[in-house]
Amino acid sequence: VQLQASGGGLVQAGGSLRLSCAASLRTFSSYTMAWFRQAPGKERESVAAVNWSGSSTYYGDSVKGRFTISRDNAKNTVYLQMNSLKPEDTAVYYCAAQLRSTSWSNHRAYGYWGQGTQVTVSS
Repeated sequence: VQLQASGGGLVQAGGSLRLSCAASLRTFSSYTMAWFRQAPGKERESVAAVNWSGSSTYYGDSVKGRFTISRDNAKNTVYLQMNSLKPEDTAVYYCAAQLRSTSWSNHRAYGYWGQGTQVTVSS
């Protein structure tokens, strides 16, 4: 099982980035997918999650209204569209997958993780 995150980079405050996570999961459409982030010296934070079909989503309070999670089951890929970025969004962003669809915001519920992609927002 492999989750490959990409799309990170350096952007000015107010800008946008789109992260992608390609999964080698055989039954990708059965998995709840999520994005977490971790800034230096801080705990891993839940950013967003999406159910198997894409019909239900969850967002952390700090990103509501600015970030959008989506998935394309035909491409085994989950996306995170990030708009109106702020310096406090700077972190390594990780994609994660779980089969049981429980505790979406709890990183311990996810059994598969990608390697992370760095997002840096300058002020």
